[in-house]
Amino acid sequence: MPHSRPMPSIGRRCHGLRIVDAGKTWRVIYRLDPDAIVIADMFQKTTTSTPGRVITDCMRRLALYDQLTKGD
Repeated sequence: MPHSRPMPSIGRRCHGLRIVDAGKTWRVIYRLDPDAIVIADMFQKTTTSTPGRVITDCMRRLALYDQLTKGD
């Protein structure tokens, strides 16, 4: 069964979903918006902590998404 946990280090309403598939563990980073589920990143989990690069990339992608959808 997938396991999801809050990821406040990335931002409000952000979560990480852990999925085990064929012996590999994947992490999907997403944000719950009122009108959408925004997928920020997906990567194979190889360590116990989320790499700093992934956190930075997710923050950048979500900020860009917010900027592009602000007028909607």
